[in-house]
Amino acid sequence: YGLEAWFNPKGRLIWINRSVERITGYTPLECLLSSNLVDMLVFGKDRKSALEVALKALRGSTGDNFEVRLNHKDGSVIWTVINWQPINSPSGEYLGLRVSCDEIQNRKEAELKLLDTVVELRRAQALKEYYLTHSNEERSRLEALLNVMKIGVLFVDGNHRIIYINNACRDIWKLPREENLTGLRDSGMIERTAHLRKDDAAYRKHIEEMLAGEEVSGAFEIPMEDGRIVTDISALVPGEKPGQFIGRVWIYEDVTRQKQLEAQLIQLAERDPLTNLYNRRRFHEEIERIIADASRRKAHAGLLAIDLDGFKPINDVYGHQAGDEVLMKLAEEVGATVRRNEIFFRVGGDEFAILAPDADEEEMVGLARRVGGKIADMRFTFGGQEVQLTASLGIALYPVHAASSEEIIARADSAMYQAKLSGKNRWAIFGSAKLH
Repeated sequence: YGLEAWFNPKGRLIWINRSVERITGYTPLECLLSSNLVDMLVFGKDRKSALEVALKALRGSTGDNFEVRLNHKDGSVIWTVINWQPINSPSGEYLGLRVSCDEIQNRKEAELKLLDTVVELRRAQALKEYYLTHSNEERSRLEALLNVMKIGVLFVDGNHRIIYINNACRDIWKLPREENLTGLRDSGMIERTAHLRKDDAAYRKHIEEMLAGEEVSGAFEIPMEDGRIVTDISALVPGEKPGQFIGRVWIYEDVTRQKQLEAQLIQLAERDPLTNLYNRRRFHEEIERIIADASRRKAHAGLLAIDLDGFKPINDVYGHQAGDEVLMKLAEEVGATVRRNEIFFRVGGDEFAILAPDADEEEMVGLARRVGGKIADMRFTFGGQEVQLTASLGIALYPVHAASSEEIIARADSAMYQAKLSGKNRWAIFGSAKLH
C-alpha cells in the first residue's frame, strides 16, 4: 500500500499510515512527533518547491503527480510522487488535506538510464569513425543496450530509411522481431501499422509536422485500436557540421498503465465511492461552469436540491449497511430518470443535487415531480419490515432567484428546508408560498 496521511487545516500532521516506515524508515510516531516534518522527510534541494506546493494545497487545492525526493532514515534518498485533495465535511467545512504518496524510485532510475542512453547514442553517432568504420563491436553493444529497454527506439537516416529498430519498438507496432526492416522507408512502416491506430489521419498530420523541420517534438499521444495509448517523441540527429542533420530518432512508449492510473485518480477525486455519482467537489466545479455559461449566453439554469426524509432512522435501526443499500439504489433509480443534459450529484450523506442547464421553471417542476415520485415509489425490506423513503426537494433558478453559483445553492437549500418544515415528501420553489 502507498503512504496515506491527513493534515489539519494548519498543516499539522494528525494521521499517517505505516507505509511511511517502509518508504522512509521513519515510524508514524516519529513523524507525528516531528517539529518540522518537511525538514525531516524532504530532500534539501526539493524543500523550497515542496513548501510552495504545500501552501497552495492547504488553501484547498487538489493536485497530483508532484514528484519530490524524500530522505530515508538510513541516509539514502527516495523518489516519490505525491497526490493530494482537500477533505470537507458534509456541510462543506474544510477539515484538512488528504495526501497520498507512492515510491517511484525504479521509474526514475529507468528514466535516468534512458537519458544516459540517449546521450551516449548521440555521442557515438557524432563520431566520424563510427560512421566510417561501422564497428561491429560498437553496434553489437548498442543493439544489446537498446534491446533490453522497454521503450521503443527507431532511427531513420536522411533518406527516411530505417537504419535501426529495437525489439520494444517492434512489439509496440506489432512488427515481427525476426523480420529485417533495415532500409524500409518510414512511410512504409506508417502504412503497415495504420490499422493499429484509432485516428490514423491525426497521426499522419503529426508526422508531417515533425518532418517539416522540428528538431525536437513534445510527447504526442497515439490512441490504439486495441485500447493501448502510445506516446512518441522525435528528435533530429545532428551531424558534424552546425545545422547538419543525418537522420531522426523516434522514441515510443506504451503509457497505457500510466493513463489508467491517472483515470483512477480522477475517478477518486470526482466520484462518490459508494454511489459512483459525482461528488461535492465536482458539483461546485460544474455549477460554476454552468452559471458562467448561462450568464454568457443570457440563458437559464436550474438547481434541484434533494434531502431524504427519514434516512437517519434507517441507519440507526437497521445499520449502515442498510443505509448504504438505500443510497446505492436511489442513485441507480433516480439516475435512470435524469436526462442527458442534467447532472446528478451526491453532495453529502443523504443530500443530493441535480443541475439542469437551460432549464426553466416548468422543466424544473417536471424534474422535481419525476424525482420525488421515483423516490416515493421505492421500497426496501430490512429485518422483515418494509421500509419506504421520501424526500424534500427545493428548486432555484438562475437568474430568476440568484445571480451567482453561491446564491443558487443557498436558494435551492432554502426551498428544500421550506418543503421539509412543511411536512416533508414535497417540493418547493424558492420565493413561492406554494408547496407541492
